[in-house]
Amino acid sequence: MELRHLRYLVAVAEELHFGRAAIRLNISQPPLSQQIQQLEIELGVRLFERSKREVRLTEAGKRVVNEAHQVLTRVDHFLRIAAQAGSGEIGHLSVGIPGSASESLIQTLKTLGEEYPGVRVELHYMNTGLQIEALREGRIGVGFLNLPVHEPALTLERISREPLWIALPKGHRLARLPRVPLAAIAEEAMILFPRRVTPGLHDLITGMFRAAGLGLNVVHEVDSIIGGLTLVSANLGAAFCTPGIKRLWPNLVFRPIEGTAYVEQAVAYLREAQSPVLEVFLNALRQSIPKQKARAD
Repeated sequence: MELRHLRYLVAVAEELHFGRAAIRLNISQPPLSQQIQQLEIELGVRLFERSKREVRLTEAGKRVVNEAHQVLTRVDHFLRIAAQAGSGEIGHLSVGIPGSASESLIQTLKTLGEEYPGVRVELHYMNTGLQIEALREGRIGVGFLNLPVHEPALTLERISREPLWIALPKGHRLARLPRVPLAAIAEEAMILFPRRVTPGLHDLITGMFRAAGLGLNVVHEVDSIIGGLTLVSANLGAAFCTPGIKRLWPNLVFRPIEGTAYVEQAVAYLREAQSPVLEVFLNALRQSIPKQKARAD
C-alpha cells in the first residue's frame, strides 16, 4: 500500500463517483477503479458497494476512510514541517550576546517574531571570550562579539562601529566636560574587564593610553558591561562603554573621550556549521543594520 492509494480512497469516498474522483485526481477512471479494487484485496475488506446507479461506502469502508483521513492529515503536517525546517521557518537557535543587547539584535528579534514565529531564539549572556569557546563547542550557533577577534574557524560579519565613551556617576567632576581627555581618565579609578574576557578590546583600550604615554588606574575588574555599569552606579569608579547603551542607564552620565578609538562589533558563527535557521537569523540581522544606521543618523 502506498500513500497514493489512501488519496484515491478518500477522493472516491468524497465524490461517491469514480468518474468525478478520477477527474479530481487527474487520472483516468479505469486505473482508479483497478487501484481501489487492489486496495480492497490487500485489506481483505470491501470498501464500496457499486451499482450502475450509485457508489456507496460500506460500514467497514466508512471506518477505513476515517482512518485514511487521519493518516493523510498527519502526512501533510509532516511534509509541511519538513519544508519549514528545510527553509529555516521553524527551528531553534542559541545566541550569545554581551551584557547589553545591541539595537541590531533587538531589531532582528522583532523581525523574527513578526515573520518567522516558528523560530525560537535562546539568548545566552556571555563575554567575547566565552562566546568564542561556546561557538567552537557548538553550545551556541551565533554570537555577538567585540572586535578584533582572531579565530580562523569563525566567520565574522561586522555589524556596528561606535566610539569608545566613558560612563560616570552623576555629579562626577568629569561629567561637566563635553569631552573627556585621556589624561583626565588616567587619574581616575577605573573599572575594566580582564584581558581574557575580550582580548582585542582590552588591548585596544590599554594600547590607546600607552600610545599617549599614560597608564590606567584599574580598581575593579568585571566580566561584562552590566557588571561595570553596576559598579559605576555604586560610585566605585568609571567604566568604558559605547554610546548605544546609555538609554538603558538613565542614572549615569555618558561622555565621549577625546581622540578616542572606535569599537567594532561583529556577528560570528562557525564556518562549517551553516543551517537554514541560522541563515534566516543572519538575513534578518542584515536587514536590521540599515534601519539601525538610519536611526543613528
